[in-house]
Amino acid sequence: MNRIDAVFNKKGHKALIAYVTVGYPSIEATMKIVPLLADSCCDIIELGIPFSDPMADGATIQHASYCALQNGITPKKCLDMVKELRKKTDVPLVFMTYYNPVYNYGLDKFCKDSIASGIDGLIIPDLTPDEGGELEYITGKQGMDLIYLLSPTSTKERIELVARKSRGFIYMVSLTGVTGTRDNMKLDIDNFIADVRKATANPLCVGFGISTPEQARQVSRLADGVIIGSQIIKLMEKDDDFASVGKFIKKTRQTMDG
Repeated sequence: MNRIDAVFNKKGHKALIAYVTVGYPSIEATMKIVPLLADSCCDIIELGIPFSDPMADGATIQHASYCALQNGITPKKCLDMVKELRKKTDVPLVFMTYYNPVYNYGLDKFCKDSIASGIDGLIIPDLTPDEGGELEYITGKQGMDLIYLLSPTSTKERIELVARKSRGFIYMVSLTGVTGTRDNMKLDIDNFIADVRKATANPLCVGFGISTPEQARQVSRLADGVIIGSQIIKLMEKDDDFASVGKFIKKTRQTMDG
């Protein structure tokens, strides 16, 4: 059993998944925030490899990616940082990036180096399941989960395709559009989740727009996991010791469990 599977095999437990952009606001910040998130009861941490055209991301993560690129962050540096982070935490780590950086690095080499550094899974928002055959084969051979996304507008055929191909969990986009916090997020996703559950036994994790503990609690009643990104990036900007992030994550975990 790999680290991601172990998270979802905990009976009655709903996964809390955090996203951070590697190298934002600095390399030192990433090395500090990831262990803090793990210690604050995050079950899985997504590490965003910055890309110059992050089309699925909202303004907050776009800005973080731009700053990380200005800081000289590359896929190779991300891999080196993961090696160091693995000395500090055993929490499952998942790379989230776009296809272009992975392709330019070399699909087979990227997956081999990711596994060697301690990465458990890979999320590529602009890779569709009908075009992901080569990467599915390579990640499967290397023992790394390839996680696909579904949105509320996904067709029945797309749902069935992702249900067959996604490994680890299925990333369910809670709304149409890009990532980012919403003050009045509409959480009318009951039917969406129900439709996907008919097609798969894979864990279903919901992200995009979740920014409060109460929103996380509502989502966790329906799904197997909750993904929070933009709100964490915003809170990282509040204080150098990331106390606001730790407090938010612990409150979210308590609210989900309560």
